[in-house]
Amino acid sequence: VVIPNHAYSYQFTISLNRNLLNQPFRFKQFEIHQDKCSMKVNTDGVLLGAWSSVAHKYRALDIGTGTGIIALILSQRNHELKTDAVEIDKDTFEQAAVNASSSRFADRIQVFHQSIQAFAKSSVQLYDLIISNPPYFNSGTPSANLQKAKVRHTMHLSHSELLESVTTLLSPQGHFEVILPHYEGIQFIQSASKYRLYPIHITEVYPKSEKRIERLLIRMGKTPVSVEKSQLVIHLSDNPKDYSKEFIELTKELYLFMK
Repeated sequence: VVIPNHAYSYQFTISLNRNLLNQPFRFKQFEIHQDKCSMKVNTDGVLLGAWSSVAHKYRALDIGTGTGIIALILSQRNHELKTDAVEIDKDTFEQAAVNASSSRFADRIQVFHQSIQAFAKSSVQLYDLIISNPPYFNSGTPSANLQKAKVRHTMHLSHSELLESVTTLLSPQGHFEVILPHYEGIQFIQSASKYRLYPIHITEVYPKSEKRIERLLIRMGKTPVSVEKSQLVIHLSDNPKDYSKEFIELTKELYLFMK
């Protein structure tokens, strides 16, 4: 049984039967198996992969790849791109490796079972695109599910460690892209300046136009520039199928239900 893709609403309101969440999720050009991963396919990863600036990029690094969804989206969008994907959790790494190897992009994605801290110390490769849907809770009570807590909380990858690794691995003209909740995103931008990483483009993401900002899509580089800002609204109403034109345009090459 494959999850009907229209069953997924925005991550902030998603509520599905646990058994459904363990089923493969089909996109137009690839399939994601997720039964071994605590964090399932969600709008955050799709948004980041679809929003990413992939033109004229040749080497990408996906930090904390999870199911491998972002690496696969990047590969679909840029046929010249080669992507290294790093994942510390063993079960999740194995699933990401299967998802990548069973896709039509298998020859352009390599998955590493390693922490990004160790990877940054050993790698000699510089990347013109580094992307991450990182842990974002620096405080609060971690989930009782240890695997899920590792993903959501900065237990094994603090933002400072992430930024230090990115500084080491990013090429001089490269881009670093993340998605974070609004408050954590603002903090992240402030912290990044200590590592000489500066915002280039920030997109404010709203679940609906009358709601507050829920996410920030952030693109950074090593050179200070004037920051471009934009907004993205996901839904036009409470109807989970009532998507904005901007969201449809962004994701129509990915989701099966988008035309």
